[in-house]
Amino acid sequence: MRELIRGLVIKSTGSWYAVKTGTGEITNCRIAGKFRLQGLKLTNPVAVGDYVKFYIEESDQDKVGNITEIEDRKNYVIRQSPRKKHNVHLLASNIDHALLVVTIVEPKLKQGFIDRFLVMTEPYDIPVDIVFNKKDVYQEEDILLYEYFKTVYENIGYRTHLVSSLEGKNLEPIKDILKDKTTMISGQSGVGKSTLLNALLPDLGLATNEVSEYTGKGQHTTTFAEMFDLPFGGNIIDTPGIKMLSFNHLEVQDVAHNFREIFALSSECKFGNCTHRNEPNCAVKENLEEGAISELRYNNYLLILDEIEDQNYWERNSRM
Repeated sequence: MRELIRGLVIKSTGSWYAVKTGTGEITNCRIAGKFRLQGLKLTNPVAVGDYVKFYIEESDQDKVGNITEIEDRKNYVIRQSPRKKHNVHLLASNIDHALLVVTIVEPKLKQGFIDRFLVMTEPYDIPVDIVFNKKDVYQEEDILLYEYFKTVYENIGYRTHLVSSLEGKNLEPIKDILKDKTTMISGQSGVGKSTLLNALLPDLGLATNEVSEYTGKGQHTTTFAEMFDLPFGGNIIDTPGIKMLSFNHLEVQDVAHNFREIFALSSECKFGNCTHRNEPNCAVKENLEEGAISELRYNNYLLILDEIEDQNYWERNSRM
């Protein structure tokens, strides 16, 4: 009978996983068998942050591990696979906190991305801090826009931070937040995520890239998920830059439940299954008209609903 070893997945490259044992030894592992997540098709059954059990397969050249078991996760973050639209992709698991890095300019902020990211983390009550990076290149109008976003998101319980990773400004509060936690750090390509990590961890030496002058979009530097220990306690799971977020695994009511200010008011609506669009006596619409709910957030909510309904419609008709 093979001896099973317990370890923590600290790096995922798609087909290989680096697993760190309690003694600090790191073994490159493959998956032995098939794993699913609540019936969903996964592009990567094992995520950084997973605790797994594996056995060693001795060969003449390398010491290779085979993962046979994934321990129960306390939480996880998934998204629709960017390559296989019918599958989902695990970003990370067993996290205490998430850090979303965005910027107003270079590249220009797609504000809807913030709300899409929060739809991923909200189901598992994962606290999120939103870091607005590249303060050093902001003009006066950019600062005003940041103040607007700060009001919108802090009013519903998300902390925001304005920093310059390049100049190392305002980073101490970020270190305090990260201390003694497992944090997933994410963001769109080009927002300076790797620069921020290098500023927090000077010995890390992650590759960085400039925003393309031709497209105005970020270019990928992180190509796979990896966990790094923090010298002041805790660790970070760095994830590849995200171009877009879609949700093939969600229904309309899932979205309504995960816009926290909408969910808080839903019990006051006349109908229990209210989608907060055209239904009568909708508490969400009433609060929207009174200015108590952000019109920007509400419009992003509607866009996600439309996208999910369109996707579900084509799914149903493709099976006929």
